[in-house]
Amino acid sequence: MYLASGWRVGWVVRVLVAAAACALAASCGGPARSAPSARASHSATGSSPTSGVSPPAAEPSPPGPSGASLAPVPPGFVALPDVDPSILTDIRYATAHNFVGRPVAGYRQPRCLLARQAAEALHRVQTAALARGYSLKVYDCYRPQQAVDDFIRWAGDRDQRMKAEFYPEVDKSALFDEGYIGGPTAHSRGSTVDLTLVAAPHGDQPSYPPDRPLVACTAPAGQRFPDNSIDMGTGFDCFDPLAHTAAPGLSTVARDNRALLTRLMATGGFANYPKEWWHYTLGGEPFPRTYFDFPVE
Repeated sequence: MYLASGWRVGWVVRVLVAAAACALAASCGGPARSAPSARASHSATGSSPTSGVSPPAAEPSPPGPSGASLAPVPPGFVALPDVDPSILTDIRYATAHNFVGRPVAGYRQPRCLLARQAAEALHRVQTAALARGYSLKVYDCYRPQQAVDDFIRWAGDRDQRMKAEFYPEVDKSALFDEGYIGGPTAHSRGSTVDLTLVAAPHGDQPSYPPDRPLVACTAPAGQRFPDNSIDMGTGFDCFDPLAHTAAPGLSTVARDNRALLTRLMATGGFANYPKEWWHYTLGGEPFPRTYFDFPVE
């Protein structure tokens, strides 16, 4: 869950930038509607944010019931199944199976939303993957800024219920300093995905029982949570050096599987973040300096 460095609580200003987002979104297709809510921040190039402070993020809301009506997708964005329904989804932050152990603020539905260009690029990757006997499975797509705020609040509390699985060797107090949690995140720009590969035809994804004993994300594939992914050497969102894409100590199978994912993602123009084997961002993304905050619903 890579979050760009440079964000620190107490000195970053986040604001609504509706007009700029609307102007950008107009070139991305979709009906003419009001622009999605967004917050601007200092970018890597040092651009200044617009004045005005956004209100505090809402507390987490659980996902809506199965079959609930879905909210319209903001202009410039699409729901991934509308572009490629064959790509599997396992949106962990809308569930209790993630490093905070509960649904995360802003994830009201287990839904993958992306900037249209990113979804179309991911479709090209899926075509290449299917030709090799695999399917993509996404864990996270667009992430609202309120979810990042929720992660920051969590990092400052005493809740460590999921430590044994997601950060077994890292003290929670060090997660900021070691770069595992921070902000803003590229996910909030709508062109970054967390994903893996599943052998096709794929087996069922096991459900996550809340009373299941936790097993370290670094444990061998046969011992950790039985994700239907091919073996990538660690579980998703594993806060450990072994999750670095080119980490030493990987099995030959895991190393080859990570390399395959990297090659396939390159066919769609996606580049990997080297500290997380699952994290990819589209080159030439349409909203490179805008961090949106509309909920996933």
